[in-house]
Amino acid sequence: MSTTNNGASRKFLTEGSMDLLFRSARSFNGWQDRPVDETLLRKVYDLAKMGPTSFNGFPLRMVFIVGQKAKERLRPALVAGNRDKTMAAPVTAIFGYDLQFWKQLPTLNPAKDFSGMFRESAELSAETAFRNGSLQGAYFMLAARAVGLDCGPMSGFDNALVDQEFFAGTSVHSNFLCNIGYGEEKTLYPRSPRPDFDEVCRIL
Repeated sequence: MSTTNNGASRKFLTEGSMDLLFRSARSFNGWQDRPVDETLLRKVYDLAKMGPTSFNGFPLRMVFIVGQKAKERLRPALVAGNRDKTMAAPVTAIFGYDLQFWKQLPTLNPAKDFSGMFRESAELSAETAFRNGSLQGAYFMLAARAVGLDCGPMSGFDNALVDQEFFAGTSVHSNFLCNIGYGEEKTLYPRSPRPDFDEVCRIL
């Protein structure tokens, strides 16, 4: 707990917690042979679901691939460099987004029904679903780190094949993949640099 300049009390994370979520966190390519319990995945979801989305629309849809048979269904869609690490990961999450998320708006946003604006514009629906589904994927990874799991987010796969295999007959499209588990630190590459504030930001 700290007191800000205007005298208001604000809660914030410790430096150690910020390290866990950001400064010390890495994207892992190798995994310990250690399963991730379903109850922990549910806990991560219950944290991540609290992150904001436009109109509380919640377009995120996820498939958690755990069993070897399910992993084999995913294998053909992966580029060569992502196959071995994905097969070895305890969990691979497919982060998708539902183009018809707006059908749930009357329930998720009961104060006012905004579903009509998305029903009438496929372009607005797709843009909103992709943007907010991506945000929710990031919330999920931070929540996973918060409970002690490691993540390895990936592109490098055939979206069309994944959609055909896991989302056929639905309005859901795949966005990105993320391996989840307990990372093997010896497989890490040196951390790559990040640009400084003044290189990418302006204050007007």
